[in-house]
Amino acid sequence: MEAAYVFRVGVRLDPPAATVDPDRFETTMEIPADDPGTDGWLFFRDRLWRGEIGDEPSFRRPAEERLGISDAAGVEVAAADFRELRTDEAYLDALKAAVADDLGRFNADSVDEVLRKYLGSSVHVRE
Repeated sequence: MEAAYVFRVGVRLDPPAATVDPDRFETTMEIPADDPGTDGWLFFRDRLWRGEIGDEPSFRRPAEERLGISDAAGVEVAAADFRELRTDEAYLDALKAAVADDLGRFNADSVDEVLRKYLGSSVHVRE
């Protein structure tokens, strides 16, 4: 069972002792998804809305921490956007079951509504 949240991240370089060109680049960042029902599994509910990062500026700091970059070194995450939940069928089934077990937490009438509400159409199932 495997899944990851995939983001496109714009990184800006502004080193104190040099000039760089280009001073910005984009990369892909994958954050492993916690197993449904375990601590951290509600990442999608807490950070995403309709397939977008709910509060992109507040997401930048945790993204910097995950990437191990530091503003003190003149490096920062300048932008981020959610691309997809990349998952296998087993993880998606477990996610749906965990959501169904606690549907009231999501203020929704169905599991499909929850997935659309938070992930939009950005669920990509891979073998």
